[in-house]
Amino acid sequence: MIARLWIGRTRAVSADAYREYILKTGVKDLRATKGNRGSWVFHRLEADQAEFIVISLWDTLKSIREFAGSDVEKARYYPEDDDYLLDKTETVTHYEVAHFS
Repeated sequence: MIARLWIGRTRAVSADAYREYILKTGVKDLRATKGNRGSWVFHRLEADQAEFIVISLWDTLKSIREFAGSDVEKARYYPEDDDYLLDKTETVTHYEVAHFS
């Protein structure tokens, strides 16, 4: 099993709206992709910014490609992300899951 981790930042005042937006876009799409085992969205406020972490679990790299495209290391973004995100990281990080319970 593979964990895919993405991190993004918004303005703190946009945190609630962005959380709802990513649940309706990215999280909805990744959960609908065959081979996805689940996802978690974390966020925290720090001064005037909000940091978001999305972790999704996948059966294989092939299943991640169904969601992310041929370059699984590249972050996937949606049109309105530009309205929320302070910057857009180009890549995500993948981890082999050592333990799951």
